[in-house]
Amino acid sequence: MRKLRPAPLCRSWLFLEGANEAILQSAAASGADVLIHELEDFTPPPLRPRARALAAELYAAWRDQGVVVAVRVNPLDQDGMDDLAAVMRGHPDIVALPKVAEPHHVARLDEAVTRFERDYGIAEGSTSLLPNIEFARGLVQTGAIAAASRRTIGCLMASEDLAADLGAERGSDGLELAYVRQRFIVECRAANVVAVDCPYTWSDVAGVERDTIWARRLGYTAKSLVDPAHAAIVNGVLTPSDDELQQAARIVAAFEAARAQGLGRVELDGSLLEVPTYSNAKRLIARSEALRAIDHNVRA
Repeated sequence: MRKLRPAPLCRSWLFLEGANEAILQSAAASGADVLIHELEDFTPPPLRPRARALAAELYAAWRDQGVVVAVRVNPLDQDGMDDLAAVMRGHPDIVALPKVAEPHHVARLDEAVTRFERDYGIAEGSTSLLPNIEFARGLVQTGAIAAASRRTIGCLMASEDLAADLGAERGSDGLELAYVRQRFIVECRAANVVAVDCPYTWSDVAGVERDTIWARRLGYTAKSLVDPAHAAIVNGVLTPSDDELQQAARIVAAFEAARAQGLGRVELDGSLLEVPTYSNAKRLIARSEALRAIDHNVRA
């Protein structure tokens, strides 16, 4: 039995058209860590019954290929309850909820998921939740939303709906969402949940790489995407490189040598290394080791 990738080690979260069987069946080949069966915006209402019918067999196939299985249902006051009644039979690892603007939206989802777990003989509490923040109202309450359920393992920030709610003009440089992305990761980090960055919704390779590098600099370790071709790029950027690991090892060695001599800090390559830099270097090395271990287990 393959080991499930923990949420903090999931880098790429790929949204997929809920009723497009060809795309769904080939999605695992993208290399994305999380595949999201998208029943909301990517699935027109007439196609939702077909999308729901695919869930159980599809999720089993995805799980056999070593990916984390997620589904995004519709808001619960729309088609969400019908979605859950069908897709929970497939025991998704994560249920994502769009348009979350209040903590009670997550509390209601928790109650519904708990009920379906009991009805379908699924281990209670085994399904995680991923609230999607798509409005200004939700952004300023991200901390409370994240705390509304013990099932919540992360929050995901939308791009198009949030920009529309702000009345912002979209551009491939993402400047209009710069503050939103900075605030969102602070809110998630304070709530101790994974912050999943918004998708890059243009097709160019250079752009998604640039956008992911900027997200990583802010502290993101996870990013959503809407194009399977972007998965390898996102994974590459969000995985420590050999050069980064070598530099981190140099920082650790220099700082520990300085401490052994009774010094509080040391200069390396013109930079004064203090405890936070040392701690970050150790975290980067530990994350790299964890990613390599889980990648090995997933492939085994």
